Amino acid sequence: MIKKEMIAMLLAGGQGSRLGVLTSKVAKPAVTFGGKYRIIDFPLSNCINSGVDTVGVLTQYQPLRLNTHIGIGIPWDLDRNIGGVSILPPYEKPVDTEWYTGTANAIYQNLNYIEMFHPEYVLILGGDHIYKMDYEVMLDFHKASQAAVSLAVMPVPWEEASRFGVVVTDETSRITEFQEKPEEPKSNLASMGIYIFTWSVLKEALLANKDVPECDFGKHIIPYCRAQGQKMVAYEYNGYWKDVGTLSSYWEANMELIDIIPEFNLYEEFWKIYTSGDIIPPQYISEDAQIHRCIIGDGTEICGRVENSIIGAGVVIQKGAVVKDSIIMKGTVIEENAVVEKAIIAENTRVGAGCVLGCGEEKPNRYKPEVYTDGLVTIGEDSVIPAGVRIGKNTAIIGKTEAADYPEGILESGESIIKDGDEA
Repeated sequence: MIKKEMIAMLLAGGQGSRLGVLTSKVAKPAVTFGGKYRIIDFPLSNCINSGVDTVGVLTQYQPLRLNTHIGIGIPWDLDRNIGGVSILPPYEKPVDTEWYTGTANAIYQNLNYIEMFHPEYVLILGGDHIYKMDYEVMLDFHKASQAAVSLAVMPVPWEEASRFGVVVTDETSRITEFQEKPEEPKSNLASMGIYIFTWSVLKEALLANKDVPECDFGKHIIPYCRAQGQKMVAYEYNGYWKDVGTLSSYWEANMELIDIIPEFNLYEEFWKIYTSGDIIPPQYISEDAQIHRCIIGDGTEICGRVENSIIGAGVVIQKGAVVKDSIIMKGTVIEENAVVEKAIIAENTRVGAGCVLGCGEEKPNRYKPEVYTDGLVTIGEDSVIPAGVRIGKNTAIIGKTEAADYPEGILESGESIIKDGDEA
């Protein structure tokens, strides 16, 4: 009989709608980060660094890029005969076939996968956070506490606590109250969406709530376990953790990597972040190029000026082009004399010669003001920006655009261009 002490279930099927055009063709965990990685690399690397060698990755929205990236798990040493990494999409069943409708519902639909390994404990993870955590230490805490459920928590500013599920604890770290996104929080200890369950407890809770619509851990399973009198404890984490679910937080997290002393260090030998890398040529930096405070990916060609930016693999920045405070993803071309400032440009985009991105006064985005904020220019993958146009702030573009899409050669601040067949 196969038996694992703990297996991980990694929830990676979300659309990530708050990332706008960046997730029009890929799931949020597959969005690139730091010029080299994808967001899902961080929880996967945490698993193998923590000794967790069995990981089920639950996918749903736009899974192709994610599935291709993970493959059979070779970069993370998860290509195992027993365990390893498994992609778990929704599938047709004899009865009650449905998509994953909530975080807990997704786990419920994969009970058979979990049962294959007869685990004592199940680790529940999200696929859209940037952090390093030793899950083995959290498991030791769970066992020492004789808990049924352990929630990883971290202190957040009081003014932000209402965005999270928050816990109230006693002096022994036992959870006495759980509030899901409360208007008036009683604590600033926020749930990180990382849980360790004793498997028998989780299985009973999932079966008891199997008919609950859109069954969710924060809204249903955690309150259920508490109502049943199960011992729940808070494992306080004080390291770096960033939810990159919005464009502003995603941009900020990337920019933090290029601080003189970065709060989040990608270069530690004892806790490496692994990824599936392409076999591509080395960088080429021309004699006239100017680079200041950047991360530059493999295979890049830089002949212009780049400041305070994250440049992905295979990017071309032509002569006279200027890139500042921006994230330029894999395979993008910035043509001659273009100026790009405070932009997020997704993969395989072409910005025409002489374009200016990020100009003018800041105005709220008319299409999705809650998504396109903080003065950013956001361009979805495979887009084309014609030569010579000017693009304002809080703007969004996706698709192969033409000069006719820009009245008088300008996309004003707060406007968007979403071509037919694309989504934002």
